[in-house]
Amino acid sequence: MTRPLLPPQVSPPTFTWAAATPADAGVVAVPVLSHEDGPMLGPGSVEPADDLDVFAALAADDADGTAGQVTRLPWRDRVLLLVGVGEATPRDLRTAGAALARAVKGAEQLATSVAEVADDAGLRAFVEGLVLASFEFTMRSTGPTARPVERVVLLGTERADALARGLAVAGAGWRARFLATVPSNLKNPQWFVEQATEIAEAAGLGVDVLDEQQLERRGYGGISAVGRASATPPRLLTLRYRPSGRGSRKAPHLVLAGKGITFDSGGLSIKGAELMVNMKRDMSGAAVVLSVMAALAEVGCPLRVTALLPLAENVIGGDALRPGDVITHYGGRTTEVTNTDAEGRLVLADALAHAVADLEPDLLVDVATLTGAMKVAMGLRIGGYFATDDGLAGHLDAAAAAAGEPLWRMPLADVYAERLSSKVADADNAPGSAQAITAALFLQHFTGGLPWAHLDLASVGDALEDREEWTKGPTGFGARALLYWLEQAEPLAGVG
Repeated sequence: MTRPLLPPQVSPPTFTWAAATPADAGVVAVPVLSHEDGPMLGPGSVEPADDLDVFAALAADDADGTAGQVTRLPWRDRVLLLVGVGEATPRDLRTAGAALARAVKGAEQLATSVAEVADDAGLRAFVEGLVLASFEFTMRSTGPTARPVERVVLLGTERADALARGLAVAGAGWRARFLATVPSNLKNPQWFVEQATEIAEAAGLGVDVLDEQQLERRGYGGISAVGRASATPPRLLTLRYRPSGRGSRKAPHLVLAGKGITFDSGGLSIKGAELMVNMKRDMSGAAVVLSVMAALAEVGCPLRVTALLPLAENVIGGDALRPGDVITHYGGRTTEVTNTDAEGRLVLADALAHAVADLEPDLLVDVATLTGAMKVAMGLRIGGYFATDDGLAGHLDAAAAAAGEPLWRMPLADVYAERLSSKVADADNAPGSAQAITAALFLQHFTGGLPWAHLDLASVGDALEDREEWTKGPTGFGARALLYWLEQAEPLAGVG
């Protein structure tokens, strides 16, 4: 079968600094702050008020400086945008950046003084919002319907570190969205490995890959069973990051595992058509982890980090995993498979067991679009997670809030543990009710008692519409939250 070619894709905007508005900037954006006495123009290098009554324009547009409002005006030979930044909090500025991105699509150059009302956290948020709301993906023969602004000139005093970190984090979110959006007639386990290898080489990461024969021979029963019916066999991809500097060999070791189901039909426990249509993004966990790994050096992560990405396509065939089959995971634990659509935990179990047995980690974190039950619990705007360690949970909560990717801690309620029991194996993979909790409890058996967090991001894997920095389609949710955590000087303070 001939696979389609991936056409050239648009690139995120580039950013530079300038002390004054460039003469060739066709679009100029100035911040408008909300205030109890009425909207206020922010300070900066742009002074449009000489020949334009901007406050009359704001009044005519019912604009009061609320974050995300954009008023467009012709001004001399340019376009002037009055951008609401609210109280200039990071959240307000992320929203403002996203609104500005949509207002300037197709433009060559934007100059803006919004940075001058932002502290470093606000600048990062503004850049992240502007980049991520610019995201486009296309398989159209005619190319994309819209293109991001090509260049953004930030007016004011240069703050290189804040800008660099914002671009690194936004780039990780962009990459995770891209990987999850690629259709599955192009994307399969080997395609993902090839993409990841290129990304890893550019980022200075170590890479290892196990193919289907090696997985079978070494006892990765979950990955092998889930992927064996596909014409594109499974893989286990390992990526390694080591921080620079003396003493890095003794740095604490984190293992990140990401679910990489490149398409999920449900297997013989087949999904309905309406549930299957978005399953090209069931590898979002792997996409997030890969994207985080590629950005660790840019944000200065002080930990050693190993990524384990079990990659498989869960489809129907003559050799498909059957309900009632019993599989043996890496390390020997057995699972009775009563639902082949509960496959994510089967591949993650192998990855976690391998980490505990062979990699000597100090803690484990896995990322997955795992259970539809999480959508019921969280809706579509908050991700759920489970954690065995309060210190780790505190780090994740704080990082997620700062990054604009909210997470809510769920209970590892062992009152439901008995539901995992099987008459013929160590566990049942699909015990029925309390599905998000029992999925987490299933995985906990493979963590060796180490500090561990399980991010179930099924609730936020897709955006139904363009909203703030989110664009319709796969979200890449989780990349920003993890990087905001891992860039800290002491990401494991209070853990363990």
